[in-house]
Amino acid sequence: MAYYDDCIIFLLAKAYQMAHGDFRRRLQPYGLTPIQHLILEVLWEEEGVSAGEIGKRLVLDSATLSGVVERLANHGWITKAPNEDDKRSHLLFPTDKARKLKDDLLGEQEETNQKVLGKVSDAERLLLIRILKDMQKEGGRNP
Repeated sequence: MAYYDDCIIFLLAKAYQMAHGDFRRRLQPYGLTPIQHLILEVLWEEEGVSAGEIGKRLVLDSATLSGVVERLANHGWITKAPNEDDKRSHLLFPTDKARKLKDDLLGEQEETNQKVLGKVSDAERLLLIRILKDMQKEGGRNP
């Protein structure tokens, strides 16, 4: 057996490529990328948050986020409103277009989840999610 067969880096990378590629293809007809979809998810959960708050929730740096937010606004997915509490930032809101397509877009995400985890039991799915979240929190370090 080759060493890479059990290499977690290789296995995670291949799983990511498959899942991300499938999701990217599903979002293409909408003109969205997976990261844009994530931002919309935050705004569907709570409207009127700042880009900085979205960055904290999604662990994205401001340089990456600002370009993505601009593209979402330019393509009619979100609107910006002045932030009365902080004049340097804006509050972001999904547009009617984003609200109308919410169920369709979340359905695309679920289809990808089912494709990726279709042969995995519910218990294994929960365990995998917990492990991945723990890895993210710990930055890959052992406690």
